[in-house]
Amino acid sequence: MAMVYRGKYTAGPGITKTVVIKRVLGEYADNPAFVEMFLNEARISVGLNHGNIVQVFDFGQVEGEYFLAMEFVDGQPLSRVMKQLKARGMPWMPAPLAVSTVIELCRGLHHAHTRTDEQGTLLGLVHRDISPDNVLVSYEGEVKVSDFGIAKARLAGRPETEVGVVKGKYSYLAPEQLKQWPADARADVYAVGVVLFELLCGERPITGNELEIFQRATEGRHTPARSLNPGLDEDLLSILKRALMPSPDERYRSAEALQQSLSDWLGSHAPRLPTHARKLFMAWCFQEQLATQHRPVSIPDPFLRQLQTWRDERLLASRAIVDTESTPPSPAMHEWPVLPAELVPPS
Repeated sequence: MAMVYRGKYTAGPGITKTVVIKRVLGEYADNPAFVEMFLNEARISVGLNHGNIVQVFDFGQVEGEYFLAMEFVDGQPLSRVMKQLKARGMPWMPAPLAVSTVIELCRGLHHAHTRTDEQGTLLGLVHRDISPDNVLVSYEGEVKVSDFGIAKARLAGRPETEVGVVKGKYSYLAPEQLKQWPADARADVYAVGVVLFELLCGERPITGNELEIFQRATEGRHTPARSLNPGLDEDLLSILKRALMPSPDERYRSAEALQQSLSDWLGSHAPRLPTHARKLFMAWCFQEQLATQHRPVSIPDPFLRQLQTWRDERLLASRAIVDTESTPPSPAMHEWPVLPAELVPPS
């Protein structure tokens, strides 16, 4: 539908940066619905300027073809991070890293949700397609929301949702979206809850065909998180439960409110989490791939020991799943080693 290239963007004499160029393929250029979705992404994204959102620098037409010039994120989509994590023997992301990642996701979404026009009127922007495919994690540990192609906002010119059409990835849609009811920022909060559940448990809270997903989501019948990861504590389970409530009125009222609860959890359970922890984690996950790009990494021993601790916790959790008679103890506070500055991989 759209071809993606890496290119150079020249902002002025001697000022260039690497960008991603998205171009509408010829066979879709005559499809009004697709072109409108593409232009909608441009109209919305070009006005969003936040460290947790992929920035759009330019868009337009060249020789009749539409294009977007976007920020190049040197990293991987969260979906690929999870796939790589499982390949390395960890079925889910360690809770402190999962929470810190979702905190950044919430910050980007809150910026989009609260964007106003020049008169200060709230635009009512809703992403509507949050999933691990649309969350990018750079090798520096940055977290960025991408792909506002089906987002809804007053500035987009007209409603994008056609009658009888549900847009977005089904497993991540809030019940009100599945019912084709009006959706606001709380629909994105639900999707973030699904992403957080998937990071913490290695699976989505609801799987099956579209009818099964519809029925279970609208009734709030999610797979119990502890049946997949018994090591989760009650505070984190409560956060997940509230984010995934079927009624938007019972959910967190905003991405910022969810972010605050997660920040409180992180401060209580992993207060010494290094600011560069995601960078180290990405280096560990993708060290072979980086090496093939002549970008060798060195993982500090303290972080490797922490990874081993996570693996041990995973094994204990797996045994708890098998032993249905046991009640998993509340996990202890994560004792993070303080990494000397010289052990932090260079940028």
